[in-house]
Amino acid sequence: MLHFVKTSFSISLILVQKCFLCLSVERDSITLLDVRLVLIGGRWAGKSSSGNTILTEDRFECGRTRTAQSEVRHERVEGRNLIVVDVPGWSSTFSLSEIPEGDKQRFKLNASKCPPGPNTFLLVIPIDTAFSAMRKKTVEEHMKLLGERVWKHTMVLFTCGDHLGGKTIEQHIESEGDSLKWLIERCGNRYHVFNNRDKSSSSQVTRLLEKVDEMVWQNKGRFYEVDKQMLNIIEEKQREVAERAKERGRQSEEQRQQMKALIAEEMKTIPKLRVVLLGSRGVGKTSVGNTILGIKEQEDGKRTPHSMDRRGFVGETEITLVDTPGWWKGFPVIDTPEAIKEEVIRSPSLCLPGPQVFLLVIDADASFNGKHLDAVTSHMELLGEEVWRHTIIVFTRGDWLGTHTIEEYIEGEGEALQSLVEQCGNRYHVFDNKNTDDGTQITELLEKITETVAGNGWDHFVPDEKIFEAIEEKRIKVKEREKLRQSQVEARRRLQKESSKELHELTFVMLGQKTFGKSATGNTLLHEEVFPTCQNENSQVEQRKVDDRMVTVVDTPGWWKDPSKCTEEMDKKIVEGLKLSPSGFHAVLLVVPLDLTFREAQQAALEDHMSLLDDSVWKHTMVLFTYGDKLADKSIEEHIESEHKALRWLIDKCENRYHVVNNLKKANMSQVTELFEKVEEMVAGNRSKLFYPEMSKIYLNIEDKFRRLQLKNVLKQRLAEEYIRRELEMMTSFKQTLIELKAQIGESAKGTKSKLLIGDITKLKSKGIGQKNKDGKDKEENINSKISQEIERLNNDIERKSSDLCQSSFDYLLPSFNRESLTERNTSSNQFEDILGWLATVQIGTNEENQLTLNFSQTSGYRSVVPQNTLEFDAEDYP
Repeated sequence: MLHFVKTSFSISLILVQKCFLCLSVERDSITLLDVRLVLIGGRWAGKSSSGNTILTEDRFECGRTRTAQSEVRHERVEGRNLIVVDVPGWSSTFSLSEIPEGDKQRFKLNASKCPPGPNTFLLVIPIDTAFSAMRKKTVEEHMKLLGERVWKHTMVLFTCGDHLGGKTIEQHIESEGDSLKWLIERCGNRYHVFNNRDKSSSSQVTRLLEKVDEMVWQNKGRFYEVDKQMLNIIEEKQREVAERAKERGRQSEEQRQQMKALIAEEMKTIPKLRVVLLGSRGVGKTSVGNTILGIKEQEDGKRTPHSMDRRGFVGETEITLVDTPGWWKGFPVIDTPEAIKEEVIRSPSLCLPGPQVFLLVIDADASFNGKHLDAVTSHMELLGEEVWRHTIIVFTRGDWLGTHTIEEYIEGEGEALQSLVEQCGNRYHVFDNKNTDDGTQITELLEKITETVAGNGWDHFVPDEKIFEAIEEKRIKVKEREKLRQSQVEARRRLQKESSKELHELTFVMLGQKTFGKSATGNTLLHEEVFPTCQNENSQVEQRKVDDRMVTVVDTPGWWKDPSKCTEEMDKKIVEGLKLSPSGFHAVLLVVPLDLTFREAQQAALEDHMSLLDDSVWKHTMVLFTYGDKLADKSIEEHIESEHKALRWLIDKCENRYHVVNNLKKANMSQVTELFEKVEEMVAGNRSKLFYPEMSKIYLNIEDKFRRLQLKNVLKQRLAEEYIRRELEMMTSFKQTLIELKAQIGESAKGTKSKLLIGDITKLKSKGIGQKNKDGKDKEENINSKISQEIERLNNDIERKSSDLCQSSFDYLLPSFNRESLTERNTSSNQFEDILGWLATVQIGTNEENQLTLNFSQTSGYRSVVPQNTLEFDAEDYP
């Protein structure tokens, strides 16, 4: 009877899955005769190698060749029909927003490569690489593309099993930390280990297939079903992209043919070519330059600190190529340090009389959205509008495109990239920097450069000598201020060194904005990876013996640059770190990165949080600059003096106490020892007094801050409502005026008509005047129609505004509170912004009866007591 029941169940599974299933009575499972597996995971995780291990022979190409597109292999293994799909890996350092749109769409389609759907997704994780919080986030984001149901069909496949040594896989999972444990639990504790170097061990494949059987049994025979509607939508998008890509390619080729017609036979090779490379960091600018010049030397991975020129020959063409420092991808020019902007501006002057072409480098393996477009355009326009007609886009990492064309990438990414390509006159080229021996890509690029130069009438870009002179003049002044600051710091240190002594215990608290490098710096100070370098949400204290001192470091959550994102709870979590050292702190280390500018916004965010502490905190505060490698050959004083005045304000506030740390060189203990010495000097200057915060006062400051903020928000809302109310009054009044005007026109027409006798009308018609009256009547009707339309429009606007005296109207009418709406609507209300600017300066306090009060200046003419719950204003209350 039991055998009959199980056989019936097996038959039903066959009907559901449309594949052959064989029943095993010995265990609660089923044996799949047809197995469909999809290998997913990060780049270089070992997916292809695992696929070969499963198929018992080398069916997927491995090694340095990446999987550019999904590949499907069929094989019969251990009496089973296996279908294995190997898919392109994702970058473990890219968030989902940084993945090209085409890659995301193709990832969703991978499950359709083995119809009717995969039994199992094998999520490949290498054992020899730490599974960090960042990797966890990347996995989580990619799995979301497949939907929540994918987890029921997913098993973790660990590769590099030989790296376990004497440990079990369970011991490895426990030792790795919360991120890996989260992943294993998310996959229902399903995991397996492969040693792809030992392909002769068939038992590891046998056991994997048994685990797949068990998973299918637990899923009641169900496989992962592809969402057909989603599949149809994506395939339709891909068809549209392919059509637009063909059209762009055709237009580009037509354009090239037109340019070629301008080139005489003797000008097909330019004797001397001057080129400037531009682009963000890490996109491969230097690699492009080396490939063009045929330089084979291994790159050291360091960034380009200055604009520098190199010379070489390509065939008969002598090339001067200027490489420039890159800006942070996705960050507009306002966030770029002054020194880098100056290097970009002076780059054309390094190849006088000026470059014939700029090569704007974009990486084709990453997304390109509106933020990237803003970053590129704002940096390019440092050189002026003329730069665009001399610019060709060079896409790097062309090997990541696989079988897809660069036009498909351009069209698939969306309007931002298309807009940039159009801005550059539809001029672009693709580079594969790994295939440097392919001379055709250089030859074709030089042809495109020649065509661009011909299209510009053989003119070159003319650098603005006045700007260059201004930069050089500024540099001279910076050098003077640099020497002065250095002498001031040295004098103070000499004075304090006499009274300082080596401390056997040091306690630090790290404060700063998010992503500024606090946690990484804490790890450098303690010479151990103790703080997670992702965005921490709570304070953490760690203690280690470093350089013969017992060092305690408290890492705190960072604050946001945008104050509107800060909440009372966040501020409390930041200051809670101050409770983790009951005896106080030798130093407050205020972390500031060297690779981003420090301007008004950063200063405001910093002041907003430092003001929560006692004013005495500044005597114990030192600025700790991170990303020290970005200084290159500059001194820190030169950086301070060349940057925005906000940074000099901060350094002066800390009485010239600052230090630079390079977290990429954790083994360099001299930078840590020097910091300890500077802190000991500061402690001596404070007469050995530590920073001991009064927590009760700090919490009161936080409550007061958000009470004031709440009050100001209410004030703004009331102002907005009053503004809309007045606008409604004007609109209603104007509507009434139009109605009266329309009535007067009607009365006037009737009066004119009554004065005309029939005989007179006959005479007038005989003179042709009747036609004029007819024309006048048409004109009158046209005016009436326009007035009626305007009245109708006003009715709609009045109805809309009357029903929406709330935040939506507030955002619409007050773009100063919503930067996005300001950009989109391009509206301005200067008078209203003046009011709000005035409001921002209003001091809020309490009177003797503990009521909130607005403390206006003595000359403003205003006095007000504001009730706690309601705020009522008359029109006269507004300036």
